Order: sequence, then structure tokens, then C-alpha cells
Amino acid sequence: MPQIKLLVEGGAMQPGPSLSQQIGPLGLNVGQIISKINEATSKFKGIKVPVELDIDAGTKKVDVKVFSPPASELLKKELGLAKGSGEQLKKYSANASIEQIISVTLTKIPYMLSKDLKSAVKTIIGTCTSLGILIEGIPASELGSMIEGGKFRKEIEEKRTITSPEKKQKLDTQFEEIKKAQEIVIKAEEAAKEAAIQATAATVAVPAEGKEEVATVTTTETKETIKKKEEPIKKKEEKGNK
Repeated sequence: MPQIKLLVEGGAMQPGPSLSQQIGPLGLNVGQIISKINEATSKFKGIKVPVELDIDAGTKKVDVKVFSPPASELLKKELGLAKGSGEQLKKYSANASIEQIISVTLTKIPYMLSKDLKSAVKTIIGTCTSLGILIEGIPASELGSMIEGGKFRKEIEEKRTITSPEKKQKLDTQFEEIKKAQEIVIKAEEAAKEAAIQATAATVAVPAEGKEEVATVTTTETKETIKKKEEPIKKKEEKGNK
């Protein structure tokens, strides 16, 4: 049974040479297969989704298997992010609610090996760390152990996935304050780097001037020393001439 593996945009696959070249020789209708793929991946709109086609060459039957997108893609979609933070420890990219994390986890958990929802939530939080995502103002790197200790226990047990407008507004306001603090730290670091560069440049210039001064002083001192040594000799010569 032929198998074809594809990476498609959820619910929006378009005809292309790659698919036609693989399906055409099998005598299958490309348009029908694309429609089937788009229907199967419709819940992942805006996300790249791994898909596998199992084709029965005799009956021309096509089964579409949809695999879960990477957790990072699900998180970015949930939070409206184009990309994560490149400086996870200094610059955060978003402030998610625990409900949003649970929602992503429930989408991903059928494809995970986690023993329960709490373990799966902790795994998704691990992905938040690499993307620079805070969860309710808490760095993801710190939250895993807190959840193990009971943090957000009720929300996880009840599988809450809806963030209230009031809570969303509170988290947005909190994140704005966090971003302001981040900018202050980043600007201070940039200023410190610039000052260090200028200080290094000044340090390099000073020794050159200092060497010239030392050389000048040494030359002057040498002339005076020679002059003192020559004076007794001249006096002796003057006495001899007399």
C-alpha cells in the first residue's frame, strides 16, 4: 500500500506539482484528495500539519491520517505569535493564562505519552520556556515545579479552557508592565556595553601617550646624567692647560 507523507497548511492546501507528481501516476483525482485533506485538517487552520496518505492501489481508496502539529505551533496560534522570543531569559514574548495552556494541552495530548493531564500540561509549559512565554506572570522555567506542588490544581482537574475577559485584561495589563521593565533593563545593558567599548578605546589610547612621556623624561634624564659626568673631565682639562 503506497504511503505519501505531506506537510500542509491546515484546511488550506492548494494544488501543486509535488502532490500531482506523487498521486498522478496512481490514477487518482488530485482535487478530491485535496478536499479530503482540507476537511481532515480544518481544525488546524493557519498551522503547518503533518499528513500521511494511505492509498490502496487496487480500490483507489485513500485514508488521510492527520498528525499533531508541534506544540510550539499550537502555542503560537493560541497566543497570536508570529514567533517566540530569541532571548528567552531577558525578553518575554507573551503572557498566557493557564486556561490557554490547558487548551493547547488538550489538543496535543492524544499524541503525547504523558500519563495524565497534569504531566502533559508540564510538558507544554516546557515548550513555553523555549518560546519565552510567561504563564500568568510566572516564567515557564519556574512553573513546572509549582504545578507539581499544587499550583493551578483546580483549573487542571476541571480542564478549564476559557479565559474570562476580566482575567485576559488583567494579564494584558500585567504584560505591558513587564515589557516596560524589560525595555529598561535592555537599554541599561546596551548603555553599559557602549560605555565599556568607549572605556576600552580610551585605555588603548592612554598608554601610547604615556610611553611618549616616559620616553621624553628618560631622554632628558640621560642628557643631564651625561652632562654631570662630563663636567669633572672638562675641569681637569682646563687645569692641565693652565
